[in-house]
Amino acid sequence: MSSILSSVENGIGIIRFNRPDKFNSFNREMALALQSVLDSYAADKSVRAVLITAEGKAFCAGQDLAEAIDTSGPGIQTIVREHYNPVIKKIRAIEKPVVCAVNGVAAGAGANIALACDIVIAGASASFIQAFSKIGLVPDSGGTFFLPRIIGFQRAAALMMLGDKVSASDALQMGMIYKVCDDAHLTTESMAIATTLATMPTKGIALTKQLLNDSMTNTLNAQLDREEIVQAAAGNTYDYQEGVNAFLEKRKPVFKGE
Repeated sequence: MSSILSSVENGIGIIRFNRPDKFNSFNREMALALQSVLDSYAADKSVRAVLITAEGKAFCAGQDLAEAIDTSGPGIQTIVREHYNPVIKKIRAIEKPVVCAVNGVAAGAGANIALACDIVIAGASASFIQAFSKIGLVPDSGGTFFLPRIIGFQRAAALMMLGDKVSASDALQMGMIYKVCDDAHLTTESMAIATTLATMPTKGIALTKQLLNDSMTNTLNAQLDREEIVQAAAGNTYDYQEGVNAFLEKRKPVFKGE
């Protein structure tokens, strides 16, 4: 059975981690399969938004340590370089909004894959753990880049060094995630967010995502210059014209993501 399940429903490209017996921990096959699905959705014009979630009780326990310590396995550096780094780059580069529905524990790389997504919603029983320090490793999968920017340097340093478990409610309070809902409603709530995004002017949303990526390294002046250029590009889209016309004609717009 595939370690990554994928399907397209009403313009939403759905990805489900599917190693529930291993708490959806990643091995090479799973990481490469995830990359392949992300590439497929990036190229598929019918996919307007992406939703990442998981089967079973856990979202993702990070790296499968049996593979990491296998002397005939890929080794830690290759795992980071070929498994996780491409996943994070693809999530940030895909010109579609990526929603992550965290249905249980998200540890190590699992937590940081979630944090690389555009919008994160979690079930009430979910938790986030920077588990790396517990085994003498450093955070990877973009954790040292995203987490300090999301929650601040002090909190990020403490969570990474101490390896504290952060509940979904605490993650919401510190701004780590967007929303918490009852576990029973996670699928419905996350699909509703993804559905809303899929019916919006997704070309403009993709350009917004580009600007957010730029803002992580730009100066204010450089970011203002980028906003000028990207706004001009947004103003030349079909969706902008449709949105303005619908407003003037007092009707509901029909966006195409073009």
